[in-house]
Parts: sequence; C-alpha cells; structure tokens
Amino acid sequence: MAGWPRNDLSELLGVEHPIIQAPMASAATPALAAAVSNAGGLGSLGCAPFTPEKFAEQVGALRADTNRAFNVNFFVHDEPVADSEAETAMRQRLAPYYAELELGEAPAARSVFPIFGAEMLAAVTALKPPVVSFHFGLPEHATIETLKASGAVILASATTVREAVALEQGGVDAVIAQGYEAGGHRATFLGDVESGTVGTFALVPQVADAVSVPVIAAGAVADGRGIAAAFALGASGVQIGTAFLACPETEMHPVHRELLLQARGETTQVTRTISGRPARAIVNRYITEMNESGAEPLAFPLQYSLSGPLNAASRKRDSSDLMVMWAGQAAALARPLPAGELLTKLADEAQAVIAAM
Repeated sequence: MAGWPRNDLSELLGVEHPIIQAPMASAATPALAAAVSNAGGLGSLGCAPFTPEKFAEQVGALRADTNRAFNVNFFVHDEPVADSEAETAMRQRLAPYYAELELGEAPAARSVFPIFGAEMLAAVTALKPPVVSFHFGLPEHATIETLKASGAVILASATTVREAVALEQGGVDAVIAQGYEAGGHRATFLGDVESGTVGTFALVPQVADAVSVPVIAAGAVADGRGIAAAFALGASGVQIGTAFLACPETEMHPVHRELLLQARGETTQVTRTISGRPARAIVNRYITEMNESGAEPLAFPLQYSLSGPLNAASRKRDSSDLMVMWAGQAAALARPLPAGELLTKLADEAQAVIAAM
C-alpha cells in the first residue's frame, strides 16, 4: 500500500496515520479515543464540560487502554453576561416543553462549561497529554507557552483564513480548517459568525496557502475519498467526527444513532437554538419550532443550560423531538464499525485512492 503524500502532521503528532478522531464532547469516550489511537490515528477526548477531577479520571481511563498519542480538547470562551430580560423571555418560550416533559419550571440559566483557567491548566500540565486542542480561539499566550513547555503539541480550529493566520501567530503547531459542513459547534471566533460559513473545499486550500504550519481538514470528511481530496487541497491530515459517531464505542443514544445512519446532508442544520452558538445537528421538532418562533437564544453557554434538561428528558423517553443530535453533512457515509476497524479502513481507502490518482 502506498504511503501518505505528506508526513509532517503524522510526525508532529507521533501517529502512523494523519487521521484525528474529533473530540465530540459527551460522545467521545476514553474507549473510542483509545481504539483510534491503538489503530494508528489520534484519538481525542472532548473535555470542555469537565472539572479538573473529571478530566484526570477520563485521561486515566484513556491511558489504561493505550500508550499511544491522544488529544484533549477544550473550549475557549468568555464568561457570558447575564441578561435577565432575555432570560425571562427564553424561559417563557421553553415553558411548554418543560410542562410537556413534566420537568416543572425552566431553571435559572447558568454557565455549563467551565472557563479554561489556572485550575484546569494545572491539571493538564500535571498529566502531560501529548496533544492539546482548542475550539473558539486560543487562551492567552502565556497559557500556550506553559502547555508547550509541558511537551504538548497545540492544535486549534479556524473557520476562515483570518482565523487560521491568527492561530498561527498565537503559537499553534497545526491548524484545523473547519468547513461549514462539519457537525457540532462552529469554531468561529473572529468577526461575525456568518463569516465562518466557508465550505471545506474552499477553505482548506486557502488556509494551506496562508499558513506555514500543517493544515488539518475537517467537515464532511467521512471516507477515503474525502481524505484523499483533503491532501489534494493541501491538507496534511484530516479530523473526522460524524463518521466515528456510528462506532459502538461512542456514547450515543440509540435514537440518535438510528437517525444518524438514516441521515442525508439536508437533514442537518446549523442552529444557535441549542447552545447559543452556531452548531450543526440533525433537524428535529425543537430546532424547527424554535427557528419558527424567532426567539433569540441566550449567550453561549447559557442557552445550553435551558435546552440541556429537555435533551436529558427526551433521551429518557427515547424521543428525538427535543433531543440534541449533533451530526455533519456527510452523515450518510457513516458506517457502524468498531473504531479501530473504521480507522484502518479509512486509511486503506484513502491510500488506495491516492495511489490510483
């Protein structure tokens, strides 16, 4: 089998295959990440919701199953500013859903994702994960330097060329170019969120031309053809999320998994109604009705604290109506294979396409 056209990312990450399993907070388990890493890719944990104690527990579980490189991912966001009038309006808008699910009154909005601060930084540097990645920008320069001093390779996501350049200037070792097709949260952190709607096919070559660090293509990459295309566009590797959601090691509600495997590109949509930031999910009753209502979501992640109980109750009832179901536009290409088997198949498929080209 032919090798990879470029090895700069593989060498940087210390992996055999330049394929990163996307962090996917709450869905990516230590078992998933370990299986991907053991198969030669880079497994990842989405650590944005974790306390330092939970972070240490999850990294310990991951390391119990692999001695290979892995990635831990965090959100970079400011503490949201409370708006009592907006919160009252949103709680009233969601009240019928709370009543339907017999949840009582909607709770007071709160920040459900801790800020990446000194306490978490200390936890990360103590455990020395090989790779640390960020979403929604970068923490301050001193934090990046501290992480690098601990031996971490730093990755971060960009949705525009301007963001990619800013990340390189901020000290990242590689840039994840996240196309609009990607599932989950958009990484946009500079300018209006509408500026971050560039598709993968247009974004990756422009980012590759604009930065000198390796570029990782993300968004609608789900099989060997997509990986080969990413290399043709100038990327040195890929980050894949939705394709790994179908793996048995992923923490997935059976209803979400079933709809994922039935999905087509048009069945997903980018919405702010779930968390307050644009994110792509499978369209359901909640997204449709909230969009039609015109209700303005609360700031991230306050909105999540109000939609979260609806998601939890829907999961208990095995109902997709108000469930959060992240997925990208390439969901139709997902295959329900064990993660290690899928990683190997993706690598073999990509190398076969590249050799044929």
